[in-house]
Amino acid sequence: MSSANQPESPPWHAAFPAPKATPGAVTASQLLQMIQQFKASGQPTYMLVDVRRNDHEGGTVSTSVNLPAQSMYYSLSTLVALVKATGSVKSVIFYCGSSRGRGPRSAGWFQDALDQHGIEDIKSYILEGGIKGWVKQGRQSGHQEMLTLTEGYEPGYWDQHMDN
Repeated sequence: MSSANQPESPPWHAAFPAPKATPGAVTASQLLQMIQQFKASGQPTYMLVDVRRNDHEGGTVSTSVNLPAQSMYYSLSTLVALVKATGSVKSVIFYCGSSRGRGPRSAGWFQDALDQHGIEDIKSYILEGGIKGWVKQGRQSGHQEMLTLTEGYEPGYWDQHMDN
C-alpha cells in the first residue's frame, strides 16, 4: 500500500489543548546579556529551556536545560514548582530550532500554567529565532561570544543547515 493512501497521523501536539497565552520574545542579544549577568553574579534570574528532542544536533545554548516539547505538557506543574522554588528566576525562555512551533507552544503552555497558579512575578518567553537565530547572530562579526556559549557547537553542521 502506498503512503499516499494512508491517512496522515495527527501532529504530536494535537493531543494537547492549544495554549491560550502568547508569550513575548527575548532576542539573542538580550539573552547574551542575561547569561553574562548570571555568570558575573552567580544569581540566576532566568531559566533557558531547549525543547528540541531528536533534532538536537549542532549544539545548545549554555545554561539550557533540555525538556522536549513532546513531554512538556505533562511536566508543567513540576516546572512551575521548580522555577517558583528558586525565588530568583523571573523569566523562563523556551526555544527550539527556529522558535516557530515547539518553542512558542511550550512557552504558551507554561504561561498558561503560571496564570492558572496565579503567579504574576514569573513570565514565559520564547527565544526569537530559536537556536538558528542564536547561531546566526553568533556567526556575525562581533558576536563570537555567542558561539563560545553554545555547548557542543559544530560549525560544520551549521555550514550545511543555515543560510549564512
